[in-house]
Amino acid sequence: MLLLSEAWKAYETDKRIEGFSRYTIKAYGIQAKLLVLYFKDAEIATLNTENLKEYLTTSAAALKPSSMAHRRPFLSFFFTSTR
Repeated sequence: MLLLSEAWKAYETDKRIEGFSRYTIKAYGIQAKLLVLYFKDAEIATLNTENLKEYLTTSAAALKPSSMAHRRPFLSFFFTSTR
C-alpha cells in the first residue's frame, strides 16, 4: 500500500538521479502537493482514470490554460512511473 505522498518521494528521488533541474522538481513538487491535498493522501492503487479526470475537471475551473498545460503531463508522468 503506497500513499501518494510516498509515491511522490520515490518519484522525486528518481528525477534527481535522472538529473532534472531543481526548478522542474520544485514545479512537480507543487503539483504533487496539490494532488495529495485533493485526494487526502490516498493509496495510489485506489485511484483510477475517472478519479484523475474529475481532479482535472475540478481544477480547470480555477486555473489558466497554461497551468493546466503543466498539470496534465505531470499526472501522466507520475502515474506511469509509479504503477
